[in-house]
Amino acid sequence: MDFTILAGPLLRRADASRLVFWLASRERLHFRLCLPDRAPLLFSEEQQQQIRVGKSCFIQLLDLPLSDPLPLDSEISYDLQWCRPDESHWHSMEEWGRELSFDGETLPSLVIRSRLDAMLHGSCRKPHHAAPDGLVAAERWLSEHREPAQRPALLMMSGDQIYADDVAGPMLTAIHQLINELGLYSEQLEGATVADSETLFANPLSYYRRHELLPDTQANLPLQKRFFEGARKPIFTTSSAANHLITLSEMLAMYLLVWSPVPWLLLPDKRPALDDEFTERYERERGRLVPFVEGLPAVRRLMAHLPTMMIFDDHDVTDDWNLTAGWEQTAYGHPFSRRIIGNALVAYMICQGWGNDPDAFAGNPSAMLRAWSEQPDREHQDQLINCLLKFDGWQYYLDTKPRVLVLDTRTRRWRSESNLNRPSGLMDWEALTELQGEMLNQEAVVVISPTPVFGVKLIEVIQKIFTWLGKPLLVDAENWMAHKGTANVIVNIFRHARTPANYVILSGDVHYSFMYDIKVRQHGGEPHIWQITSSGIKNEFPRRLLDVLDRLNRWLYAPRSPLNWLTRRRKLRITPHSPVGAARGERLLNRAGIGYVRFNEAGEPVCVQQITSEGVVDFIEPETQASPVLEQQQGRQAN
Repeated sequence: MDFTILAGPLLRRADASRLVFWLASRERLHFRLCLPDRAPLLFSEEQQQQIRVGKSCFIQLLDLPLSDPLPLDSEISYDLQWCRPDESHWHSMEEWGRELSFDGETLPSLVIRSRLDAMLHGSCRKPHHAAPDGLVAAERWLSEHREPAQRPALLMMSGDQIYADDVAGPMLTAIHQLINELGLYSEQLEGATVADSETLFANPLSYYRRHELLPDTQANLPLQKRFFEGARKPIFTTSSAANHLITLSEMLAMYLLVWSPVPWLLLPDKRPALDDEFTERYERERGRLVPFVEGLPAVRRLMAHLPTMMIFDDHDVTDDWNLTAGWEQTAYGHPFSRRIIGNALVAYMICQGWGNDPDAFAGNPSAMLRAWSEQPDREHQDQLINCLLKFDGWQYYLDTKPRVLVLDTRTRRWRSESNLNRPSGLMDWEALTELQGEMLNQEAVVVISPTPVFGVKLIEVIQKIFTWLGKPLLVDAENWMAHKGTANVIVNIFRHARTPANYVILSGDVHYSFMYDIKVRQHGGEPHIWQITSSGIKNEFPRRLLDVLDRLNRWLYAPRSPLNWLTRRRKLRITPHSPVGAARGERLLNRAGIGYVRFNEAGEPVCVQQITSEGVVDFIEPETQASPVLEQQQGRQAN
């Protein structure tokens, strides 16, 4: 097997006049793209952004404008060929990437849809979670829906593509082995008890005890509590920072390991020296990683066939990222935690953000990235991090029909001025104003909000109670309604006369899936809003706890409950859809997978499903839920 290409190609932004690919290689290469009935298209130096991140690792962003537009709604096979600078032989994907093709085909293919009539979406893919990988289920589903008219227009991954803050011991072992194999750049660390990355990796506390490597001074206790250790969350989950990624090389290695099977084939089967107390945990996590790695060929094939777009959420960086203004002061005020956050943003830019919207990074971010690549010292790394911490172009838009608006709900927050420990609004006034401008005069839009705009009300109330008690970190108290200013502005945007009549909001984050049908009271049913949440791709909520919360939410906040008039939703009528096969009245689906939505010409969702390893689950219309016959059928299916 040829190991020149480490990961990819991932098909990123794609339309009739432009194709963007992302991949990683072991050496410097030239590329060309071969399409049916066209001469090979050679990538110029401007069209091939090639960033060296180690002795034997190059990240490639291939951005090809097409003077002769591609046909719409047609299957187009493609062959991304590479050649070494000192050779003339072009290596075809039939030679180096046969496993990227579906059975019966010799090359991968793409379809440019004339309309956004369907898409896949999901978030939260934790490699060592016990749930099956939803991207593998998506690849299996796509293999049965390969006809152009059946293919989704794109795959949207709406956050937590990696878990930089919750890493299994065996994954950390693989990360360190891959760093050595590829010679990924080392770095110096300021404000830590270890001077550099090599010292960190060699330290006996590097596995399962990384929180002990923080500076042990009274002044840094807030840092340990709020940033690195994570807050214990007895109501929902327990965050673990025992193996939190720290260096840029660790984060880049993890991206390669979660998107491609090739890096795993380069690694020795060795376990680090561990204390007895961690050995059992290590082996348990190792058992869960085995099926994850086995599914990576399917994941790689899926992202070679579908345009794949992404946006970050907190775990791509660290749990509770920018939750409160106080958290930000603590985390960014210390050089060590600032470096960790900055490294995660650099890795996100290189592996995710760049391919979403290459034009947004064409100025200072790309220039500073290239400067660091050519001279990877602390000064250039700090300059790059400082640039990205000030960068406000993470959000982006797709001019499809309907239009897709992808929100940055992490870096442009509406901070509380009265209390630094109150949750920040997910977007500030300026960002929301820009969002409204992008919506004006559109008939319909699809909004990608990593966190649901309209979530499970009972859980939001619990989060509000803990906020009143001064403990928002205990329950991840970040939702759109947690901040009065943000909540009022986003609801007013929906009600604006010149904004769309139909909104579809696609979200993740919460580790369960649901669908709400939302209309504004006293406005003749307009606008019509659908909140569709699919989470997680490889993560699930604690089952018993979710059953209790779902039941209590139905009792307390049913559509006709008077308690709704005490919330910021009082001007809205929210009707939940039930997943088919659920027990009577159940609204939340706790099953890892990937969401599927199909739209009609008006941009309304006419089919909403969750694709799982066990099959496809539909969400049914609210009117249908009133049928006693169907409720009896649902009860029999659930039993």
